[in-house]
Amino acid sequence: MAKWLSSLSGSAAVILCLAIMLIAGFLMTRLTKKCKLPNVTGYIFAGIILGPYLLGAIPQQTIANMSFVTDIALSFIAFGVGRYFKLEALKRSGKQVLIVTLFESLLAGVVITLAMIFIFRLPVSFSLLLGAIGCATAPASTIMTIRQYHAKGPFVDMILQVVALDDAVALIAFSICTAVVQVLDGGGHIDPSVFLLPVLTNIAAILAGGAMGWLLHHCITERRSQDHKLVLVCAMILGLSGLCAALDVSPLLSCMAMGTVYINVSGNKNLFKQVNSFTPPILLLFFVLSGLNLNVPILLTAGITGVGYFFVRILGKYAGAWLGAAVSHASSNIRNYLGLALIPQAGVSIGLAVLGQRLLPGKYGTLLSTIILSSAVLYETVGPACAKASLFLSHTITRQQAEEQDAQAAAIQQEHRRPELPLAARPAVQPIPIAHQHHRP
Repeated sequence: MAKWLSSLSGSAAVILCLAIMLIAGFLMTRLTKKCKLPNVTGYIFAGIILGPYLLGAIPQQTIANMSFVTDIALSFIAFGVGRYFKLEALKRSGKQVLIVTLFESLLAGVVITLAMIFIFRLPVSFSLLLGAIGCATAPASTIMTIRQYHAKGPFVDMILQVVALDDAVALIAFSICTAVVQVLDGGGHIDPSVFLLPVLTNIAAILAGGAMGWLLHHCITERRSQDHKLVLVCAMILGLSGLCAALDVSPLLSCMAMGTVYINVSGNKNLFKQVNSFTPPILLLFFVLSGLNLNVPILLTAGITGVGYFFVRILGKYAGAWLGAAVSHASSNIRNYLGLALIPQAGVSIGLAVLGQRLLPGKYGTLLSTIILSSAVLYETVGPACAKASLFLSHTITRQQAEEQDAQAAAIQQEHRRPELPLAARPAVQPIPIAHQHHRP
């Protein structure tokens, strides 16, 4: 199939590949639902099956040209996360969220760094950069799982605020580690531009996102139709994402700032609900693409180091979340189960891995990129199941709620499949007898 698709014109091949990815993602969820797994897991497995190491249904050139899907999906996700940063909520739990975020991010980075130095005997420079990248958490799969089961409550609010903030912590930690690596590898000389430039561009992107949120508030008025409201917000999200791509920074923080400013200035949640109803196909494509990008031979190259990173980061995230919740006197549910929802890693970590590869010598730069790229897909595969487990164990959702949600989804699909009766076969509408009709005097 890949050869046939490659022989088509550029636009035809891309359109057909998108259709195949959407259908494959949908069909795979029929199997994962029977296994009680979230939809995200099915999407990723669909990508792995379509990928070059199994069916090879999607041409490699098409996969390489779809990187824009990742930026678009992350932009919409980040905008949606911004709604959870209302000032009223931050005043109530902001200190607690910050403490938990710092502990779960930085402890994971410290544990990874020490493990790479003392267990795997890798250079300090490599270990520092890998530890800084390990601080980040990808919110996409966790948020998709939360949406699927309509989970709400303090536990969910804590998850959403923490996964949004720890990317900022990871960026700062990476910038500091970059400076330290320059000192170690450059004989004490520091080039400030290497670590200051990413910080300054991210600050500029955040400010641009805040300005876009303020502008969006003034553009979205009651006089606008629902269609035009959606058009405007999508245009601004895509424009901000394109600006971030031009600056070579992640759109996560800037789009989150846009959503945060909008919700605080307008107080309107309806726009976020409208965007959420628009994004499922985009998010499906994002996760299928993650599966397509899994390079199976690279997993063998990373070897025991990659396996060690995979498990050490999970341990660091869980322990950090537990300690942060204990220090901030959070509830027992947050203390015991928040760490399970912080496992996924992609997006920001992959971008940082590209930067880190430029700073390290050849083989170590390649090893760093290999570990992050391969483990990202593995984290995105097991992450949704762990996020679902955290929601169950914290009693945020019950088994009955999950079964009702799955049954409702199945009923809707069955309703859509039901064919319409021919006009002749439809039951006739019986006229109301004249004697029974009400007449006005």
